[in-house]
Amino acid sequence: MQIDLVALIVDDYDPAIAFFTGILGFDLVEDSPSLTTDGRPKRWVVVRPPGAQTGLLLARADGERQAAAVGDQAAGRVGFFLRADDFDTAYRTMTEAGVTFVREPRIEPYGRVAVFLDIAGNRWDLLGAPRP
Repeated sequence: MQIDLVALIVDDYDPAIAFFTGILGFDLVEDSPSLTTDGRPKRWVVVRPPGAQTGLLLARADGERQAAAVGDQAAGRVGFFLRADDFDTAYRTMTEAGVTFVREPRIEPYGRVAVFLDIAGNRWDLLGAPRP
């Protein structure tokens, strides 16, 4: 078994797609029309980093409860982790693209890490190997 998708609740599809594909460089794997369980239109939108097996299902908030979770899916903690082969390039590219980093790069026993916010305000770790 493997984890295939993780749902990420967003305000709207297109700005989220633009953030993950245009700024983070993810691939848009699927963007298909679909229906909610009660027959209302929605989209099935999947993005994932190039070469990755696990993707994000970008799910537009439906109702007050889901809208309240946008940007707070992990209750203020880091809830998502993005590993970069070249930490310095990824950090520089993301910074230049306007990504908000709430913690500057630091060294931890597991490698380099900096905390950034996605388009919804969820916290992510950008991870990389320690400097040689």
